[in-house]
Amino acid sequence: MGLKKAKGITHNGKKLTEILEAHERFFRGQDGGERANLAGADLSGADLSGVNLSGAILTGANLAGSDLRKAKLPGADLSGSKMRGVDLRNSDLTEAILPGADLSEAQASGIEFFRCDLSNVNFERALLRNTNFRLANIAGAKFTGADMGVAILRETDLTGVDLSGVDLATTLMPKGWVAPGPAKVKGA
Repeated sequence: MGLKKAKGITHNGKKLTEILEAHERFFRGQDGGERANLAGADLSGADLSGVNLSGAILTGANLAGSDLRKAKLPGADLSGSKMRGVDLRNSDLTEAILPGADLSEAQASGIEFFRCDLSNVNFERALLRNTNFRLANIAGAKFTGADMGVAILRETDLTGVDLSGVDLATTLMPKGWVAPGPAKVKGA
């Protein structure tokens, strides 16, 4: 089954293509521009590759299974969004806001999560190779079973982060980081 085209999607009575065109004008500072407000939108399975959603409001949006390859999302608010299985390869999410988002099984290799709010994000089984998490807030994030080969976690606070089942052999970890040892048994 193919992806849904933007021209066939509506949100709050407006065509998605019209929302994206108005957002582009807003982003460029042109007359008739309006920031894209796609809060709660059902964009699941949509072809959104290459779209400019810089600074857009996507809180609680359903983007599960969507194609967002090469999308521009710097400063976008994706708080609580459902992004399971989304394809974000080569997208720019610099300073994006994603607390509580579900990015499980996402394809997010090569992503700039630089200075993002990724608190309590679910990255379980996600592909995160060559991903930059430098200066990101990842408190409470779950990376269980994620592929984090050559990912950058330098200058990132790992307090409360679940990295269980993650091979960190090629991951650039914060200076002084020590892998947690096995649990100690009382009386041993």
